Amino acid sequence: MKKIIFTFQMALRDARSNVFHTFLSVLGIVIGVAALVGILSLIDGMERFAHRQIEQTTNLKGILIQTITTEKINNIAITKTNYDFFDYTKFKQLTNDLKIDGKAYMHYREAGYIEMEDSDSTIGTLFSGIVDTKKDQFKVIEGRFITKNDLQKKDSVVMVNKTIGLQLADSITDLVNRKIKYKNGYYNIIGIIDTSDSDPEVFVPITLIANEALSKKPPTCVIVANSVENVPEIKEAIENWIEVNFKNHNNDFKIITNEFRVEQANQGFLIFRIVMGLIVGISVLVGGIGIMNVLLISVNERITEIGIRKAVGAKQKDIVIQFLSESITISILGSVLGLILGIVFTMIAVPIIKHITKIPFEAAYTFNTFIIISIISVLVGVIFGTYPALKASKLEPVEAIRHE
Repeated sequence: MKKIIFTFQMALRDARSNVFHTFLSVLGIVIGVAALVGILSLIDGMERFAHRQIEQTTNLKGILIQTITTEKINNIAITKTNYDFFDYTKFKQLTNDLKIDGKAYMHYREAGYIEMEDSDSTIGTLFSGIVDTKKDQFKVIEGRFITKNDLQKKDSVVMVNKTIGLQLADSITDLVNRKIKYKNGYYNIIGIIDTSDSDPEVFVPITLIANEALSKKPPTCVIVANSVENVPEIKEAIENWIEVNFKNHNNDFKIITNEFRVEQANQGFLIFRIVMGLIVGISVLVGGIGIMNVLLISVNERITEIGIRKAVGAKQKDIVIQFLSESITISILGSVLGLILGIVFTMIAVPIIKHITKIPFEAAYTFNTFIIISIISVLVGVIFGTYPALKASKLEPVEAIRHE
């Protein structure tokens, strides 16, 4: 170990004594590593930006359970004559059995006409069946939200959103406790809610929707995990539960998650990273060839020194270690300078990119980038320093000392 440390110290001393040679040696590595650091940092920044965009536009924690109502026969989608679906009872059984760490709700929607109890005019609207756990998605303006008690008792109550509320009455505060008619039933308005969707919509306890209607248009069940990391585990648990509880119809359900969007983005950036790495790697290769050329010149200039060292007892292994140490030292020095230059480059490039694109983009300096640069610096030193080191170690002492 002491011999290796001493060898590296000698390499640093030689680098300081031959500044111009050292500069020529590291120039190619500096440029190659700087380009590599810049490219990898910008790509990592692009990947993080893409992930933020995906998370903002897609709920990565959501798991959808949908009923497959069609089957393909001769490449033609035909409605199944018999299929199973989730009603409220089965949905509650699923959530109770799995004890899911997250939120769970189900949703049914159809279009239809409603009218006020004391009016003959009809208004087109969306008629949605929901469960009480969806209340965190809406803001109640007047009245109250649907409760578990409403679901269990199958009370004929509804909530209306602000859009249709303004069409039903001049003031939405006057709507609470009034009745509306939908198909052949009357429903008491218990609340007015503000939704992000501007479409007119009426919400009822899903237990009021007859199984006949649910079978024609099965509801969607949604599980929202508390953490993205829990999604695969919950998805597998749901698949196993369906297989046990819908033995003859377990193929009637499709479980959908949005993980594939992140996977697609990761695969795209991985390909981009590899391609750009290979292109920029040419610069690193040129830098390595430069190190080899300078070391070969150094071997020719130091033939007498090598001969004297071998004459006083240095073995071939010692000479190889000496020149490999010099090669690795030069490569590491170039990599460090390239790393600094690459970071400076990205610090200049990012504001320009943000100014042109008008997006909150930032470069990302990851641990993987620094590991890659460290491995490259050592590999370049070893690979391109091996031939000069072997050439120096094979010199005969007598011939080397006589060389002028």
